[in-house]
Amino acid sequence: MPAKLMSLKVLLPFRVFAEKTGVTRVVAETHAGSFGLLPRRLDCVASLCPGILVYESAAEGEVFLAVDQGVLVKIGSSVLVSVRRAILGTDLSRLRDSVEQEFEAADEDEQNVRTVMAKLEAGFLQRFSAFST
Repeated sequence: MPAKLMSLKVLLPFRVFAEKTGVTRVVAETHAGSFGLLPRRLDCVASLCPGILVYESAAEGEVFLAVDQGVLVKIGSSVLVSVRRAILGTDLSRLRDSVEQEFEAADEDEQNVRTVMAKLEAGFLQRFSAFST
């Protein structure tokens, strides 16, 4: 009997990051630790923590994805992963450097947005209090 293979789809908030077929295994990290998915595993849902997601296929071999927090859903032979950010890599040392650079830059951007939002809120409250007096 031929081995059943899985399909993997990785979703980001505004686009499909990766869509792979012929996946033989997936390893993901949760807050309780790492766990593996094989094609015949029962359906499941897991909350992912930031870390490395590994998938393997005959065509690509072992591939690493650095992912931010998210959700993994396995239904039948389909595995759906929805995360905030993801970076693809085949070499773990280069992937680590890429993650540090990209995620740190994103964190700086988020901090700048928070600062701007706080200023807007303060200005709104000042104008609203002046308007109501």
